[in-house]
Amino acid sequence: MNARDQVADIVIVGAGASGSVMAAELAGAGRRIVILESGPPWSPKDLYNSQLWSRRLRWGGPAVRGGGQHPFSHNFNIGWGFGGTALHHYACWPRMAIEDFREHSLYGRGADWPLDYDALRPFYDRIQHEVGISGDADKEIWRPPGAPYPMGPLATFRHGELIAEGFAKLGLATSPQPMAINSEPYGGRPACQYDGWCDSGCAILALAHPLALYLPKAIARGVELRSHVSATRVLTDATTRKANGVEYADAQGIKRILRAKLVILAANAIQNARLLLNSGNSAKSDGLANGSGLVGRRFMYHSNVSLVGEFNEETQNYAGPVAGTLHSREGYGKVSRQGNIYGSSMWHIGLAIKPNDVLGMANWHNRLIGADLKDFLEHRAPRMANLVSLCQMSARDENRIELTSERDRNGVPLARVTTSLDENDFALRQSTENLGLRIMNAAGAKDAWVAGYGSSHALGGTPMGLDPKTSVTDEYGFTHDVENLVLAGAGLYPTAGAVNPTFTIHAIAQRSAEHIGRHWASLS
Repeated sequence: MNARDQVADIVIVGAGASGSVMAAELAGAGRRIVILESGPPWSPKDLYNSQLWSRRLRWGGPAVRGGGQHPFSHNFNIGWGFGGTALHHYACWPRMAIEDFREHSLYGRGADWPLDYDALRPFYDRIQHEVGISGDADKEIWRPPGAPYPMGPLATFRHGELIAEGFAKLGLATSPQPMAINSEPYGGRPACQYDGWCDSGCAILALAHPLALYLPKAIARGVELRSHVSATRVLTDATTRKANGVEYADAQGIKRILRAKLVILAANAIQNARLLLNSGNSAKSDGLANGSGLVGRRFMYHSNVSLVGEFNEETQNYAGPVAGTLHSREGYGKVSRQGNIYGSSMWHIGLAIKPNDVLGMANWHNRLIGADLKDFLEHRAPRMANLVSLCQMSARDENRIELTSERDRNGVPLARVTTSLDENDFALRQSTENLGLRIMNAAGAKDAWVAGYGSSHALGGTPMGLDPKTSVTDEYGFTHDVENLVLAGAGLYPTAGAVNPTFTIHAIAQRSAEHIGRHWASLS
């Protein structure tokens, strides 16, 4: 590499949702931007409708150790390569609720965000126009104020309709789910064909993942993407108050240094924290940007309950997107349940079903063999419908990301993620499960059961906030301790809410990028 290859205005670590948005927004104006991505250089031509293929899009980097009573499902949730986790995400894009940003002020729980819904609203509106979201804002009665969706909702199928009837019989509302999937041709991309291949990258690009939109835009504006390069440390000056580059290992394991005026860490929540913890020096032995002691702390996920019902008719359960085309936020209010249970939950209704993987049939009745299995596949499987909840998890210091004594091939300590549901989190999940079974019974299911529990979305670990003593970054992702080091992505969440995070990740990233662009002269 020549000298110019190792100098940039901005280096971004991670080519996923937040990294691609920030690169596209900051590109141009003579700025040299380089994205470092540890995984492969996926492009749209690499995408195939296959469950085996979809596994290649999931984490393929250094092992992440798990711990705690309720471990995080790391390899299922985290992405690998250009597009990151958003390349295999399900494209459910609801907005966070107004109260999600003010939990401490309103309820005395958790922490307030350093920004409110009104600060993100214009970015939600702008992004949904750029990306194209399908839905029905009028029927989505729990949706906070904002522009209507640019497209009408996706089609529904019998498996979703049946469960929605159960909600209605219990007096609970449902609505079309807001999806970053085209219900009609939009932005030069085709409409969804309802074949349920969302998590293998959506080969036709009806689903708005980074390869479909923001990465091509960034490349067209001159951003350089490097694949198979793993960031190992953020470099600083002697005061540790200013970052001046990133050390990384190339595909051959050779350590190199990329100097930059601004460093943006846009990897997943776990790898951002791991990189900061490994970037300490003699002056900062507990890691970089860790004056609060919270780097790696307050990690969260959404606790899932997956329920299945068997009906007396075929349900078309092979059709639709993986996240379902209907949803409900009834009961989302933080204190709306009996028994002093705190927290929010949301329902995905009528998810397209595949044979195996985490949400597939293989985990529904995995003890069936022989004639019983044959009967299930031939006669019962076509009559199934499913329902999956997202439950809020509390932000606690005990749920954490930390370094282990093991090291990867580049000498970086592996991460360990320790997570447990507390008594309230567990009670919230149990309450949601009980309601789900009532809904299935009201819908007319002749049999209904819990297919399993899981965890979705890596959240927190580097929380944003106003006070440097109780947070890692400010509202724009700038670390309190290092003036030109920015964090992006879901690791910034101080509290989890109970909606899928990708839309909010985009909004926060676009807001931060706009702020950086507006103040570039002073930052550089």
